[in-house]
Amino acid sequence: MECSNQRYVKTSRAWDALTWPDRLGRQTHTVLLLANGRRSEQELVGLLGNDVKELLQRLQQEGLLQCATTGATAETDDDAVAGA
Repeated sequence: MECSNQRYVKTSRAWDALTWPDRLGRQTHTVLLLANGRRSEQELVGLLGNDVKELLQRLQQEGLLQCATTGATAETDDDAVAGA
């Protein structure tokens, strides 16, 4: 499932993975950090380059990213970062 016009948000599995940045690799770690429920695939490509499309799909298949369907999901993601 692609989120071309939708927004990506981290799953709980991604939050766990972020504690081990050396295991993720630099690009994967960066994508997970930037996937906050507010950025679309187009915005992420603009920030990171065209090669990120395949990575987004792979991370979604691995259960690290999902399509955000509501604005509340984005807020939840930001709240988690803030420690709320």
